[in-house]
Amino acid sequence: MRNNFRLKNLGLQDYKKTWASMINTILSKSEKEPDEIWILEHHPVFTLGLGGSEKHILSPGNIPVIRSDRGGQATYHGPGQLVVYFLLNLRRLGWGPKRLIHQLEELIITLFREYGINSSRVDGAPGVYVGGEKIASIGLKIKRGFSYHGISINLDMDLEPFLRINPCGSDSLKVTQLSNYKDISFYEVQKRFESILTTKMSFEVHK
Repeated sequence: MRNNFRLKNLGLQDYKKTWASMINTILSKSEKEPDEIWILEHHPVFTLGLGGSEKHILSPGNIPVIRSDRGGQATYHGPGQLVVYFLLNLRRLGWGPKRLIHQLEELIITLFREYGINSSRVDGAPGVYVGGEKIASIGLKIKRGFSYHGISINLDMDLEPFLRINPCGSDSLKVTQLSNYKDISFYEVQKRFESILTTKMSFEVHK
């Protein structure tokens, strides 16, 4: 049986407003409603996860810092980064947190494979890496059996703000992006990722 989801392309969005919308959505969902996957970009923002320490925000400058309820440490979102939020009924899927994280990592690895890039997981450090540098992050929250938040994939963005933080709480972690390896169109990569979603997760799209 295929699980239905609604795929929403939201464009460039404010982080706080999107966060509030995610919470409102999952709190109002019934067990029978389709899951939702939101694809978007964010205006520049630093976020700290539930366990994140403010010491990892080194020099934010004029970029706002928001304490979020997702898992994980410090990260940066900005234009040119593909953000995908997964509002999924995990009970219905029969997935636990580890299965969800593994599934999301596999989606990202599949995307990069289509561009001829060898990416991988790192044990104990959720996300996806190329040559030891982080190219995609995962941060999730589970409430009422639903997941929200999701993944961010660095496509073609200004990476300088990552120098103002310790990404994921590490002062030695370097970050990279897809455009460092391939000439890309953000829109084309987004569409390719949407295609992967509909096949890799065996979902049927409701738009």
